Amino acid sequence: MLTKILFLSAGGAAGTLSRYWLSGVAQKLAGGSFPAGTFAVNMLGCLFFGTVWGFFENRLLPGSEIRLLALTGFMGAFTTFSTYMFETAELVKLSQITTALFNVVGQSLVGLFLVLTGIALGRLI
Repeated sequence: MLTKILFLSAGGAAGTLSRYWLSGVAQKLAGGSFPAGTFAVNMLGCLFFGTVWGFFENRLLPGSEIRLLALTGFMGAFTTFSTYMFETAELVKLSQITTALFNVVGQSLVGLFLVLTGIALGRLI
């Protein structure tokens, strides 16, 4: 268990620092009010998650700790958007198109509503 915690912690620290750096650089390069930093992190996160998953998917490699470090630790701190998209892609792969669309639209709309609700609640406190 201690080994898992160490791998998660190392991956999480690397993901957090990478997100901070990449988001800042991308936003600075893009300028303007569009959240280019977050966009860049989310899109790169999707590519990285897919690459790592695809690499490990059909290989019997030792060391589930590496997957834990990369996908849960690093990606969990870098962006959870990639997990959201991966889960949606899995639904599409299983031909569950309606469920996939519900996932995208539902999480986006409900998430936006809850952020706005949270802001309003926070201002009341």
